[in-house]
Amino acid sequence: MGKIKTFITITGILIFTFGFLPGNEDQGSLSAQTVSKTQETKSKSTHATSKSAQTQSTSTQTTKTQTTKSTQATSKPAQTKSKSTKATSKSAPTKSKSAGTVSKSKPAASKPAPVSKPKDTGIVMIGTQRWAVANLNISTFQNGDSIHEVKTNQEWVAAGEAGRPAWCYYNNDPANGKKYGKLYNWYAVNDPRGLCPAGWSIPGNADWSKLASTLGGAEMAGSKLKSTTGWVVDNTGNNESGFTGFPGGYRVENGTFMNLGSIGTWWSSSESKPQNAYDFYLVLKSNLDRSSSPKQRGESVRCIKN
Repeated sequence: MGKIKTFITITGILIFTFGFLPGNEDQGSLSAQTVSKTQETKSKSTHATSKSAQTQSTSTQTTKTQTTKSTQATSKPAQTKSKSTKATSKSAPTKSKSAGTVSKSKPAASKPAPVSKPKDTGIVMIGTQRWAVANLNISTFQNGDSIHEVKTNQEWVAAGEAGRPAWCYYNNDPANGKKYGKLYNWYAVNDPRGLCPAGWSIPGNADWSKLASTLGGAEMAGSKLKSTTGWVVDNTGNNESGFTGFPGGYRVENGTFMNLGSIGTWWSSSESKPQNAYDFYLVLKSNLDRSSSPKQRGESVRCIKN
């Protein structure tokens, strides 16, 4: 035991002595330098790592820039598409204008106003007279002024009492107008604005009398003036004259409609009394007769060429 302690003590003295020899200082310095260089290497490594991080950041920025450019590049087609859409939108009005042009080149046909040239201006020659081939069916005077259409009985009475021109269809049914024409009170017949179309007039007593004389007299004229249809059974005429007198009936002063199919009656322009005027009529016999009727009454009108 004592020997071991002595050995350890001598060994410690030797180590202490050799540690302070001159050569050993350099080795210590070298060791310190080696440690310093190692630290520098670590610093450079750290710096390199930093640069690497910067490089990575730059790369990231570059990637972002490329992504931004890519996005901008992508947005340009969208803008182009938007422009294309605008172009398409602009072309739409052009098409619409084209449609409008077509519409203008083919205007819708409008119905002519019922003024001075209805179908009843067709002429039938009876002797030396030129009569209209159908009853009057217009609703304006020669100057274009409207004639009031009256439907209710009260309005018809009021128009007659006031001396106002008025017209109606038999039973207020426009379908009757196609065959029988309109029924007019005498105030429309005698209006200074002219009921018949220009170049035509309302026949007076003398015109009707001449017509009857041409056809063999009043007792025979009726059959030659009557239409071959529209009359009640066994009372049609032969229409030898071409006058085609239909039994259009009439409307009395209180507004009542009467005798469609059995009587045809036409106003003359001749006045008989202050409240009456002459009319000529066809009935179920072969005569052409004359009567004096209230001016409020509604009757057919047949014009004669001037």
